[in-house]
Amino acid sequence: MKILFVHQNFPGQFLHLAPALAARGHEVLALTDEKNQRPSPVNVVRYKAPPETKMPPMLGRTYCEHTDRGWLAARGCRALRDKHNFRPDLIFGHSGWGETLFLREIFPDAKLLVYAELLYRTRGQDVGFDPEVGSDSDEARAGTVARSAHLIQGLVQADAGLSPTEYQASSFPPELRQKLTVIHDGIDTEKVRPNPQAEFLLPDGRKLHAGQEILTYVSRSLEPYRGFHRFMRALPGVMRARPDAQVVLVGGDGVSYGAKPKDAESWKAKMLAELDGQLDLSRIHFMGRVPYPQYLSLLQVSRVHCYLTYPFVLSWSMTEAMAAGCYIVGSDTEPVRELLRDGETGRLVPFFDQPALEAALIKGLAGDPERERITQAARKVIVDGYDLKTGTLPRLIDWVESFAP
Repeated sequence: MKILFVHQNFPGQFLHLAPALAARGHEVLALTDEKNQRPSPVNVVRYKAPPETKMPPMLGRTYCEHTDRGWLAARGCRALRDKHNFRPDLIFGHSGWGETLFLREIFPDAKLLVYAELLYRTRGQDVGFDPEVGSDSDEARAGTVARSAHLIQGLVQADAGLSPTEYQASSFPPELRQKLTVIHDGIDTEKVRPNPQAEFLLPDGRKLHAGQEILTYVSRSLEPYRGFHRFMRALPGVMRARPDAQVVLVGGDGVSYGAKPKDAESWKAKMLAELDGQLDLSRIHFMGRVPYPQYLSLLQVSRVHCYLTYPFVLSWSMTEAMAAGCYIVGSDTEPVRELLRDGETGRLVPFFDQPALEAALIKGLAGDPERERITQAARKVIVDGYDLKTGTLPRLIDWVESFAP
């Protein structure tokens, strides 16, 4: 087949699938935003990035942004068709930014698949979950409905969709859920594995080693959606109880989800101000965003890894932490419960129960006698059900190829 991937940040979720399909003899091409400079495993063409313009106010803003991007992606596809005579048999695009919305008009005979990551909902997910940060007002819920329009439209137009977890697929209503297949992106468990000899270099030149009391936290951005504020508030008690513990946080200072705090330049700045005088900052290390090998080494030296999240998209970092043999203290929220079982593959605590979080982190750092059993069971979950090479990638290939004309 001729296969066209569409993703503004390509390769994104298609990092392994696109080259695997190319290796099987398919002609694979990817369309992405002109500003995207990420290395690609397949040939890439770029569409013109949307201009910085003043968006309409209120509820139409998100839809306007994503339909504009969708039209620019469609124009890029039109150029592929008219100037380069490229006509794909199959298109597989991420629906999150509207890029697939008009592709049927350019390639009406192609099968259209979408990566349906999550549908925003007004109840039972992130909206109103954390009253400290977000609102459950009529306005907030109306905004959520409006932000879902392009996602619904994208899946309605598609022949089929793919979601990485059952929880994320369940965010879509039954009439759309029936179009979805659940296959995780997959974890390379040969690369992501325990390493008793692992080391992690701190900015000041000190080396941390597996076996030390190291508490880790990883998120694309340090923000409430991933429980950053709850984690930070647990640190004074944890660090008093474990005076030798080192705390390492990976994540940027911006926001990936939600909004910036109104009274600080970042959530990191806000939490450090709130906890001023309560933390031994010589033992807390904010690494920002780090290269993948460094991130993997951090998971491998971790004694306790904390993963907290609203009811939302599950982070790759949690599945990779399980594969790396981490002892995970996680939030007892639905996306986490799909993989992590309390007392079996990790420790679950209610998202808002600060004493329970502190106690679980302290117990893990002190040396939970069940640690080895729990971490081995966590890795087995990933090896058996989410391994890239033996499980998810062959299933993804079969799924895509099932749509061959």
